[in-house]
Amino acid sequence: MLVVARDDASPLLGRGAEVTLLASLLDGIQSSGGALVLRGEPGIGKSRLLAEAAALARDRGVVVLSASGVQSEARLAFAGLHQLLRPVRDRAADLIPVHRAALDAAFGLTDGPPPEHFRIAMAALELLSEVAGDAPLLLIAEDAHWLDHPTTDVLAFVARRLESDPIVLLAASRDGYRSALADAGLPEYRLGALDPTSAAELLDASAQQLTLAERKRILHEAAGNPLALIEFPLAATRLAQGASEPGPLPLTERLERAFAARVSDLPEETRLLLLVAALNDGDHISEVLRAGSVVAGTALDLALLVPAADAAVVELDLQTVRFRHPLIRSAVRQSASVLQRRRVHEALARTLEAEPDRRVWHRAALITGAHEDVALELEGAGRRAHRRGALHVAITALRRAAELSDPEHRGRRLLAAGELAVELGQPELAAPLLRQVDERSGPVERALATLIEEMINPPDLGDADRVARVVDAAERAGDAGDRDLHVRLLWLAVSRAWWTDPGPAARRILVNAARRLGGNGHRDPRVLAIYTCADPVGHAPDALPRLQAVAATRTLDTESKRHLGPAALVLGAFDVAAVLLASAADGARTEGRLGHLPRMLVLHGIVASFLGSWDIAVSAGEEARRLATEFGAPLWIAGGETVLSMVAGMRGDADAAEHGAVRAEQLGLAAGGKVTVALAQFGRVLSALGESRHDDAYASARRLFDPADPAYHPVVARWLIADLAEAALHTDHIAEARQLLTQVEATAGSRPAVWIELNLRHARALLAADAAAAQRCFDDALAADLGLWPFQRARLLLAYGEWLRRQRRIADSRAPLRTARDIFDTLGCMSWNKRARRELRASGESSRRRDPAARDQLTAQELQIAHLAAHGLTNREIGQQLYLSHRTISTHLYRIFPKLGITTRSELQAILSTPAPGPSPTAGIRPHTSP
Repeated sequence: MLVVARDDASPLLGRGAEVTLLASLLDGIQSSGGALVLRGEPGIGKSRLLAEAAALARDRGVVVLSASGVQSEARLAFAGLHQLLRPVRDRAADLIPVHRAALDAAFGLTDGPPPEHFRIAMAALELLSEVAGDAPLLLIAEDAHWLDHPTTDVLAFVARRLESDPIVLLAASRDGYRSALADAGLPEYRLGALDPTSAAELLDASAQQLTLAERKRILHEAAGNPLALIEFPLAATRLAQGASEPGPLPLTERLERAFAARVSDLPEETRLLLLVAALNDGDHISEVLRAGSVVAGTALDLALLVPAADAAVVELDLQTVRFRHPLIRSAVRQSASVLQRRRVHEALARTLEAEPDRRVWHRAALITGAHEDVALELEGAGRRAHRRGALHVAITALRRAAELSDPEHRGRRLLAAGELAVELGQPELAAPLLRQVDERSGPVERALATLIEEMINPPDLGDADRVARVVDAAERAGDAGDRDLHVRLLWLAVSRAWWTDPGPAARRILVNAARRLGGNGHRDPRVLAIYTCADPVGHAPDALPRLQAVAATRTLDTESKRHLGPAALVLGAFDVAAVLLASAADGARTEGRLGHLPRMLVLHGIVASFLGSWDIAVSAGEEARRLATEFGAPLWIAGGETVLSMVAGMRGDADAAEHGAVRAEQLGLAAGGKVTVALAQFGRVLSALGESRHDDAYASARRLFDPADPAYHPVVARWLIADLAEAALHTDHIAEARQLLTQVEATAGSRPAVWIELNLRHARALLAADAAAAQRCFDDALAADLGLWPFQRARLLLAYGEWLRRQRRIADSRAPLRTARDIFDTLGCMSWNKRARRELRASGESSRRRDPAARDQLTAQELQIAHLAAHGLTNREIGQQLYLSHRTISTHLYRIFPKLGITTRSELQAILSTPAPGPSPTAGIRPHTSP
């Protein structure tokens, strides 16, 4: 008699290296967490290794939490997360209210507003971190490719943040399937076939009575796959009993046929119950028995499943029934006819009457054509999934609802699904939906389709005709009563125009549309932002005072700041923009809207760079780059690189400035973001100026003024006119620089924003035609309020000192040069302070060498955490702001203290406080007085 061992009883032959790897992960769990994704073909042993890891963990006192993906459960929002957290769900009572509410909403326990996806993910991370405080945790995600999307998104978020928590995540995923875990950039280990010796040992342990010919054939066909080595002997027995040879088939299909053959030997009513279990999206025996009884027309009981358990097809207890391997479930489904499956789905729908979100998927299974009643139920399921923050599930429900809709409702549901895809940050999911929208849809639907289409396409608005189409769609939506959609489309258009500069004709279309919308006088801050961004040059005189007044109010919500902050930036009102963008970024964190955060961080980092708040800028740039990488947003990765390059250029780190500029320009060009290419030049220009490479500086700055160059951007070009003037002063481009200065002056008007005004004063002093004019211009520039602009002030003082020395006013030059040196030292500007020292030496005064500040040793993230701790935030509060666990924050502070030479949090404020950069703007400086 042939003896076949069950797969879970087989030894882990040939997997010594893998077991050692898992043991090492668990042995190091107290010092650092981590994640590992096991990949491989079906039957290769992923589940066995996860089971071995669970046993090793329990032997070490590690708590094991697990979830297993089932294909039929993939449409149930957070089904996997609920399964994973169920044993520790009571600990959610220890979370802060907003996180507790997010988990309650995700699990359908409340009917409040939909929580942001990242809020749910952060709540799960906090819960797991709390539990891990009592004992280390091993999280197991089996068949992760079949877990629902919301769950895998949460697990990917958690896995990226396990560096300091005693938590290890192990996931198993089948080759050929995509999931958020597989795409999260986590370490992977691919399980290959068993070596020939181990394969032979496993086969001999599983089936002792094979003939030599059978043994040789099975070893060849199994190709080292453990499950095949266990299952194919059964198929050999059936062949010996007269069954037909299946012929050459892929290994997975051969395994499915082997399992189907095993099932076919079972009693008819047992096979029926197995089909019900295979199509059910739960594992409760009571559901299987009730639905099976409906199909059979007679009561079926648990005893009918015992033969399936005896044949190692299912695992059975008094409450649940589970297939021993996903391929068995697949084999049962595939071997049934469409009619048989349809009858089972109908029976399950009747059985699940009290659970509408499960019931509707059985009603919708295997039907075609218009079924508006089912479509309505699916739409309701989509709304409930949206309320729970499960956007992937909501999209799937709406898409299926559209397939079953009457014609008049189909387009609306497709567009609703597309809009959710955009909200999810995955507009590519919407592309196939848009192709199905009927062109006869109404103006609001067509406008929504335009919005989604623009979100899918690259940011370049293209020619004026395309801009006109966007504006026309927006205004038709407004005329039809949807003002919000009108505003959203125009904001998208003017934002894209800022990033890509579509040309004068397109700009005129946007200007006229902004005026028709309400212009400068409208109460809606979004309308003011649209008006401002539509023409930052022409609208600046009336938009700037209005924007300053609105920004000063204390009643603005995050959405308004998210619009007004960029509007202030495009005007060059960086002082106003800094406050608005910092608040908008904080609002995005508080509301869990991390999808908006990279953009706000990039813009805030840009203005913080110009303001000399480089700790803030570097932290913002680094966080934007990290989050944008996690979200797959190349334009904001480029933005983060731009911020870091700018600060590196100001500080005199030429290598870092060039590296960031190259990366930003590459990504910006690929993404169609011309303004990113323009901003990428700032780091290059400042780095070159600091090192007195004036030809390089002029070449990079000149690109922003050249319409044929991809860096051309006439608005941003105004921001570096002083840099271009300084480079021109030391090269043979003074005449051209004066022409460009005249162009900028013509566009600036009589009351330009503060950054443009400072640059113009600085440039006029550098490019003055004679000594008397230069003195007047320097006096004018130094008389400006430079308190918020330490780097710009130091550069102006350096330029003034250099000019005085060239005028042979050596004694007069020392005071501004000395002050410039001290400011550069305080700011940590390596190349710039060398320039100031060189000028001072030329004037006859020596300078001591600058000692690097302790803070210079901190990474960008460490600096961000140190500042938050210095402001009195607890580790938990810092973690909530940065979407990291509080233990990760604790680990960072543990590294920060020795670097700063301190031992307590109370010392952070003093060591991180930047002293005032030198005396007042004119202290020790004697302006020239004309006789």
